[in-house]
Amino acid sequence: MTLKKIKCDLNSCALCKSCKKEWLPAIDANRKVFQLKKGDILFKEGEAVKGMFFITDGLVKVHKKWDEEKEMILRFANKGAIVGHRGLGGDTIYPVSGTALAPTTVCFVHMDFFTASLKVNTDYLYELMMFFAAELKESEKRMRNLAHMNTKGRIAYAILSLQQKFGISEDGFLNIVLTRQDIASYTGTTYETLFKMMNEMAEEDILKFAEKRIAILDIEKLEALVEKPE
Repeated sequence: MTLKKIKCDLNSCALCKSCKKEWLPAIDANRKVFQLKKGDILFKEGEAVKGMFFITDGLVKVHKKWDEEKEMILRFANKGAIVGHRGLGGDTIYPVSGTALAPTTVCFVHMDFFTASLKVNTDYLYELMMFFAAELKESEKRMRNLAHMNTKGRIAYAILSLQQKFGISEDGFLNIVLTRQDIASYTGTTYETLFKMMNEMAEEDILKFAEKRIAILDIEKLEALVEKPE
């Protein structure tokens, strides 16, 4: 992770957009902008919390160890999003890791300054609280799905969620490119099972693939897989 000399425009992340204009010079003076390569780690599970990261460009996965060899991806974050916030609270270690999935630029602020920003900028504090509430609801849905939904249903739900969050490109593919292993880790299944299920969906003309890109051909059939009981 290398420090980037050129700073962002003070209008590319949630903190800059939501704080008071009078606070922008303080953000400018207290932030550091880093450039990451694909595979670079922002923060690692078990490390002491240093501060918050705001993505100005790129893509980051937030993940947690499942066991010694596996991981569970909890969230994908792109431009404008905050990462590292799971380290907030009384426990001062990160309970998750953050890794760049593409060339990524992040703005970093130390925890003391972030805390001061929340106290001064109540509008941003409110937005952050709403974000936490929405993330908690989504986490509860995913845990319920892991417990009660069959594998194909979980994969269908994940793809629908990715479409809702990242949108669709002009040529009809999801606006996010992920490896099959990352999708498997996001849906709580193995690579082999994911590969089999996605091939079945392609044969049923539900999904289409072009290398790592995914297109939804029949959204009604995909939604039916989510609703289908195990």
